[in-house]
Amino acid sequence: MQENTTWVDRLGLPKPLAWGYFGVIIFMMGDGVEQGWLSPYLLEHGMSIQQSALLFTVYGITIAISSWFSGVLAEGYGPRKAMGMGLLLYIIGTIGFVGLGMTKLDYPVMLVTYAIRGFGYPLFAYSFLVWITYRTPKDRLGRAVGWFWFVFTGGLNVFGAYYSSWAIDFMGYQNTLWSSIFWVLVGAFFALVLNKDRFVPSGDAGSKTKELLKGLTIVREEPKVFIGGLVRVINTTAQFAFPVFLPIYMATHGFSTKEWLQIWGTIFTSNIAFNLIFGFVGDRLGWRNTIMWFGGVGCGLTTLLFFYSPIWFGGDFWAVLFSGVLWGGLLAGYVPLSALVPSLVKKDKGAAMAILNLGAGLPVFVGPAIVGALIGIIGNEGVIWVLSGLYFLSALLTRFITMPEGDKE
Repeated sequence: MQENTTWVDRLGLPKPLAWGYFGVIIFMMGDGVEQGWLSPYLLEHGMSIQQSALLFTVYGITIAISSWFSGVLAEGYGPRKAMGMGLLLYIIGTIGFVGLGMTKLDYPVMLVTYAIRGFGYPLFAYSFLVWITYRTPKDRLGRAVGWFWFVFTGGLNVFGAYYSSWAIDFMGYQNTLWSSIFWVLVGAFFALVLNKDRFVPSGDAGSKTKELLKGLTIVREEPKVFIGGLVRVINTTAQFAFPVFLPIYMATHGFSTKEWLQIWGTIFTSNIAFNLIFGFVGDRLGWRNTIMWFGGVGCGLTTLLFFYSPIWFGGDFWAVLFSGVLWGGLLAGYVPLSALVPSLVKKDKGAAMAILNLGAGLPVFVGPAIVGALIGIIGNEGVIWVLSGLYFLSALLTRFITMPEGDKE
């Protein structure tokens, strides 16, 4: 029992995987260097909005595919090999995208190589998440996955943005992208070399092929896993829908682009803190209750509050910021999904995580697609009510994700 009393264990981190967490945050910082500036950069260099949109749509599709494969590959071949594959694809994609595509503004090359780059981070990060679900005791799994989403979001949306804002001035745009290769290699060193934990993959080549099929058949064998995947899609759909239309909406209420970016950045600073908090809350109050009430109902209400706050509070910056921070904090109420869904099955956890990871990848283009399809018909207000309604739907769906008898929910 003494081995469970270290400060690492008290924080809820699985001690054998501590270096892996550190590696993920550095890898994701490297992956996030172009967030926030790549699209404007391409437009300034002669690309059309349609070309930029297609580039990110294709990128989102490969992220979704890779997110699904990460679960079954991690279980069939071991997370270390799956993460190494993600690292390799990321480096190949970056070399092609920056060295061939961006240098010559060769659009077809950019499409192909940015798509290859999109396969990288889900294989690296989500395979590590599978590793966590196997190596963490169930009574601490909520905290362990909370720490995962803390390092994932912190690296991608916070440290990546801060590093990029400095690196662009110091090195320029293309060299900043080149530097991402250095950071992902550093992250891989911590996660794959210094992390000595052993994971025994499941069986021979035949069973590995079977494992890939399990990623599809698991939804028929255990429908609750499919429901969990749907809830995961809803979780971040608004996160990818908001940037498409809310900056323009906020501008009509007097908010500058700089103010909008300050609000958006603060939202995710709040989110990474609450990723940890709701990991602990989920282990105490129950995973299902946390997802339902804080995630589903909480985000449903705060989505509406965030949208109407410029009207209700006369365009007051701090009121709108506070409303956004509430939404960002409650968005973390879905963190226990990463503990709940794999716990629905006694084996085939990788297949269950494949569905959950697919649900994490799909919103990258589902969110913008909802806006594109509906905003011309029902306007900004109608889209917000659709997004809010999806959150309430997720709360209802979560009621049906019940654990096997005798297990915690």
